[in-house]
Order: sequence, then structure tokens, then C-alpha cells
Amino acid sequence: MNTKKNTEQPEKALEGSVRHAIEMLDITKVFPGVVANDQVTLRVRENEIHAILGENGAGKSTLMSVLFGLYDPDGGTIKVKGREVRIKDPNEATALGIGMVHQHFKLVRNYTVTENIILGMEPRKRDGTVDLLGAEKRVAELSERYCLSVDPHGKIESITVGMQQRVEILKILYRNADILIFDEPTAVLTPQEVDELMDILKRLKAEGKTIILITHKLKEIKEAAERCTVLRRGRYIGTVDVASTTEEELAEMMVGRAVKFRIDKEEARPGELVLSIEDLTVLSSKGYPAIKNLSLSVRAGEIVGLAGVDGNGQSELVAAITGLSHIQGGRILLEGRDISKDSIKDRILAGVGHVPEDRHKHGLVLDFRLDENIVLKSFDQQPYSSRHGILDFQAIAQKGRDLIEQFDIRASQGPATKAKNMSGGNQQKAIIAREIDLSPRLLVVAQPTRGLDVGAIEYIHRRIVAERDKGSAVLVVSFELDEIMNLCDRIAAISKGEIVGIADAATAEERSIGAMMAGVRAPKARRAMDATPEAQGGEP
Repeated sequence: MNTKKNTEQPEKALEGSVRHAIEMLDITKVFPGVVANDQVTLRVRENEIHAILGENGAGKSTLMSVLFGLYDPDGGTIKVKGREVRIKDPNEATALGIGMVHQHFKLVRNYTVTENIILGMEPRKRDGTVDLLGAEKRVAELSERYCLSVDPHGKIESITVGMQQRVEILKILYRNADILIFDEPTAVLTPQEVDELMDILKRLKAEGKTIILITHKLKEIKEAAERCTVLRRGRYIGTVDVASTTEEELAEMMVGRAVKFRIDKEEARPGELVLSIEDLTVLSSKGYPAIKNLSLSVRAGEIVGLAGVDGNGQSELVAAITGLSHIQGGRILLEGRDISKDSIKDRILAGVGHVPEDRHKHGLVLDFRLDENIVLKSFDQQPYSSRHGILDFQAIAQKGRDLIEQFDIRASQGPATKAKNMSGGNQQKAIIAREIDLSPRLLVVAQPTRGLDVGAIEYIHRRIVAERDKGSAVLVVSFELDEIMNLCDRIAAISKGEIVGIADAATAEERSIGAMMAGVRAPKARRAMDATPEAQGGEP
């Protein structure tokens, strides 16, 4: 496949007749040991949705951080609406009409929506006090104009993640931005919230805004963007017209090779019962039942997927299985032994592996080295520690080197790389490497590919299937229905803390699984899921 098709020639041919909102020419940005951007060129036309596509660590966010004034480039030129500028800080970017919605929201949780939006540029009355009522009125007007449906009086801590993102959008609209940068905006959204965001982007464009969308999700690019610039390992690969470029071509440009969108896997051969959950009840952090009399089983040599909309008890179920929270009732059996009251450490030693949904909060110590993170669950055992508790840093570094090679973890300083300096995809690979290296009998994987590019997704899916084929029992929790249906052997749909149906992934229809996720109970759904896979299967 010729991935250069329709990349640079159209741009050059139209340069004289097209008005550009943004031109970044030959931008270079170097960090110690890493060239993040290597003479990258980006041209964004006025009033278009322009996607920037690349693997994790390709330099997308760095390039936009240069445009927004967070980083000072080491080389190159920036033009805004034809005028050459030097953007030294975000205030200068704001003055030029550039706003940025960051991947990790920058909101004060105990402030209201309006207080967050006006923070740093509070309107004042004649007596010098903050004109909060006037600000609330303007926020309400902006929310209505762009159909964002945000309550100006709501507190950040009490609204959904999707609504928090809308607050970030309002924040830059309040500052009169007409060039809007979205950095991986769907990484933490549910499928429904993603659909709503795509509609918002189209409405913003219709209002005359220019939008730069940083993403690695090909479906979103195909749905919303008109043109797409592809980066790979810090270098410019090309700019293409989205409508005339296939997802397969975009993926190949991004990773430099053909990517398989379907997982090649043999039919599962389930063995003995590994995980058996019986009538489990778990309370939420607010004290109400998040899991209600739930029963489920996973056998050796199979992948069971838990499909559901965010907030229906998935997090509480994973926390109960892995020991991060206490249960209110029921039992959790691992190979017939009740582990409901075991400590986290005892569960690890018994063979429970856990890839958490929040890799920063529960998966890694970000200020630790990569090799230290890799041995987090085994540092007190030989060969990493002596009988007297003295750490062997050479053995730890060697384990780091071994897993870096085995799992293709890209770390600029090898085992000594700080976890916080790695891309999201490589952080996820490090966690999966650690868990798989411990050879778990049960592997619990929550949101395995959230925020990852197609190359990393393909790799992680292959490793999960390989664990199944080795005889491990695998429970996958994902909000991505496509991922559940592609990766898993059986699918259990959860709604309001209950299993409402279970189906064989090979014959299940997306529409019927989606209906169960919405709470429509399957006619043949069983409450006790510890029977044979055949008894649990069947089309709902």
C-alpha cells in the first residue's frame, strides 16, 4: 500500500488560494534524550476540523503544547492567520484566540462550573468584587448557544466526566477562542458521551470555529474531521483528505505497517472453574449497593467480557475481586477457595493479576523507575530481595530489560526511565508486562486499551489472547463494545449492578448486547453463572 497517497501534493497546490488559521513550519522540540518533534509541519485551514493522528508518544501533544505556549520550540516558525508569532505562554495563545482542552482536565473540584470558567479572568463590579451573577448569566448564554446543557451553578465534584469536559470547552469559549485544540478528548468518555462530543465539534465548526483534534481513534477522525495530519515517532508523515482515505490506510501511516482490526484467535477451550462469584453485594463509596446479588464465573482458557455503560458497578466489582474494597455479602471463590476476606497481597500470591482502569492511580508509581514499577508486586521475593530484605538493584534492572524487550516497551532511558515520562501506551504495556510475568491463574483487565492507539491496542489484545491460550482465566471490563465483542469468548452485560444477560461472543449481535447494557433483561439470563459455559451461553 502506498501510504504517501494524497499527502503533501494537495496542500502545496492549494497553498496560494487557501486561508490558514494555523501554520507550524519545521517545528523542532527536543527533551533530554528524546526528539519529540523533528521538523514537523502542520497547516490548518480556517473553519475546518483538522485531526492530528499518531501513536502514543508520536509527538502530537508536544506539538500542540508548543502552539499553546506551554513549550518553547527549539526551531521552526508559527503563523496565526498569516502573521508570524512567537507564543511564549498560554496567556499569549489566549490573546491570539487559541484555546486548549487538555486530556487531563484542569478544574478545581470544589468550585462551581462558573467559578472554574472565570478563574484567572474574573469579571469585576465597580466596587472591585467579583461579578458572579453576570458571569453565570454569560456562561448560561454560551451553554445554550452551543447546546452544551451545562448548569452554571453545579459543582465539578458532582457532575460527570463528560460534563466536566463541556466545562473545559465553555472555559475557552468564554475567553473568545476561535481556534480550539482538543487533546485526546474521548480518552475518558463513555460511547454515548463520545457521540455527544462529536455533535458538539460539528456545531462549533458551524459557528465558524477552527478545530484541531488530537486523537488516535480512527472512527472519530472519519466521523468528524475533514483532513488529517499523521505523525510517527516525532516526524511528519503526511496530510490526507479524510473522506478519500480508508481507516486501514490511516492506520498504516500511523504505525508504519499494516494493522489487523480483527483479532486472529482460535476457538476457546474452557477448562476448570477458576473464578466463581456467588450472590455478591458491594456498596459504593456513597453507601448504596453498587453490586446487587451478582453471580458470575470465568473458566481457565476463556475470556469473559463485562459489557456495560460506565457507572453500573464495573469498578466496584473489579475492586471487590482484587481486594481493593470490602464486600457486603456473597462470596468470591478462586479455584474453589473463598478469597473474599483475603488481603490484596494474599490474592496476588494466590494468582490474581490486575490491570487497573486508572493506570496512574492504581497501576504505577509515576515517580518510580520503570524497572521498580515492574517488580512492585514481587520486590520482596528472590531474586529481587535477599532473605534479609536487601534489594538487589542489578536483578531488578535486569528484569526491567527483559520485559522491555519481551513487551516492546519504548522507554528512552531503558529500565531507569521514570514512569511519568513514558507515553500512555507504554505505561499500559509496562503494567500488562508486570501482571503477565507473574503467571496469574486469574487475570482481571479493566479498560485495557483506554487512550491507546491502534498499534498498541493490537499488541495488547494479542497478549491477552495469549494468556487465555496458556490456560489463564481472563475477565475483561471495557466500555468499548467493539473491543468486548472482538476480544472476548463470552459476554456478560451489566446494568445497575446486576448481570442482565450473557451471550456467546461468536453469535452475539451488537444491538442485543447494547439493549442488555441499557437494562433489557435477556429471556434466558441466569442469575447463577457458575454452570458450564454451554449453559450460560446462547443468543439473548
